[in-house]
Amino acid sequence: MFYYLADLLRDYNIPGAGLMDYITFRSGAALMLSLFIALVIGRRIIDRLQLMQVGEIVRDLGLEGQMSKKGTPTMGGIIIIISILIPCLLVGKLSNIYMILMLIATLWLGTLGFLDDYIKVARKDKEGLKGKFKIIGQVGLGLIVGLTMYLSPDIVIRENREVENVVNHEVVVTYEKDNVKSTQTTIPFVKNNNFDYASLTSWMGDYAQTGGWILFIIVTILVVTATSNGANLTDGLDGLATGTSAIIGIALAIMAYLGGNIIYSSYLNIMYIPGSEELVVYMAAFIGALIGFLWYNAFPAQVFMGDTGSLTIGGIIAVFAILIHKELLIPVLCAIFFVEDLSVMAQVGYFKYTKRRTGEGKRIFKMTPLHHHFQKPGNSGIDALIQKPFNPVPESKIVIRFWIIGIFLAAITFVTLKIR
Repeated sequence: MFYYLADLLRDYNIPGAGLMDYITFRSGAALMLSLFIALVIGRRIIDRLQLMQVGEIVRDLGLEGQMSKKGTPTMGGIIIIISILIPCLLVGKLSNIYMILMLIATLWLGTLGFLDDYIKVARKDKEGLKGKFKIIGQVGLGLIVGLTMYLSPDIVIRENREVENVVNHEVVVTYEKDNVKSTQTTIPFVKNNNFDYASLTSWMGDYAQTGGWILFIIVTILVVTATSNGANLTDGLDGLATGTSAIIGIALAIMAYLGGNIIYSSYLNIMYIPGSEELVVYMAAFIGALIGFLWYNAFPAQVFMGDTGSLTIGGIIAVFAILIHKELLIPVLCAIFFVEDLSVMAQVGYFKYTKRRTGEGKRIFKMTPLHHHFQKPGNSGIDALIQKPFNPVPESKIVIRFWIIGIFLAAITFVTLKIR
């Protein structure tokens, strides 16, 4: 809204109206607005949730301090969603296709998570929305994003190419003159870090490009589903998913800014994505909302985000990475999410395998998702392959250590762009 108001004021030569043309200014405004909104409405929403008796259902798993969380208001993801949407509507360029897709993703997964939390609270059902409906919702969002990127004329790239000077052999990065629709993405650790999905469907001949888009849409669905569920599993300790996601958000915002600026794109030798710089405004609001929510969610938490928040932030991260063609960097940047995912799958798979072979199921970890493994004491009667650490680690220390790992992973993600 303010962006278009400033555009109108500029016609009358009003001083300062031109500031809204700068991505850095609008991103800073979005971050401050979202942080302020989260801090202001957070307390009111928490009080409202307490009055409605929307409390967390806690099962006794023998974890230190676990039962003290019983009754803590959940569905706090509403705070995050509102704190993202309002700044984007105020300072965002709402005609930008990238901004539109991010707002759709936020509302889509926010609604899905809200339904899950509502069923848990209203019916006192810990399971909430059935898993198949969550998957359908995530697949649906993946289809929307993938098909929009295929069909929209506004989603294009300008491919980077290395040209060697025959005289001094200096390599210069140049860009094609025209914007094109492309199934290319960024892949780490190779000299030419552009990977084209269509190269995997070259056997289709004249239909190779179409096949590439089909493959891209399938990857989009997988990335959205895996990242959203990974964030959901990571949300098990006070501030864990919130802080980790904020770190990931900062890394993605920097990548979007670099990819949307032809000078910086040239320096890093990555594809230039016209119009994607608007995503920085969205991600700034996302980061501010998470930091504001962390004010109430830090240990000991006054509110939990619930699936309303965790499914949403995971999906936001996935869709954002896909839009800036960095989805193949997600396994590095969001490794914490995927390790949490894999720990559960490995635990269940190994338990079923050993039960089938020996008649008694055994475990790899003391407890999953992985963050709970560190809360359990070793040699406590649980037949697990990994017993260390023997002494339970305090919840706040686990969270801080995961944040540190998240910062390390973000640094590695940027380093991959130059290691070729």
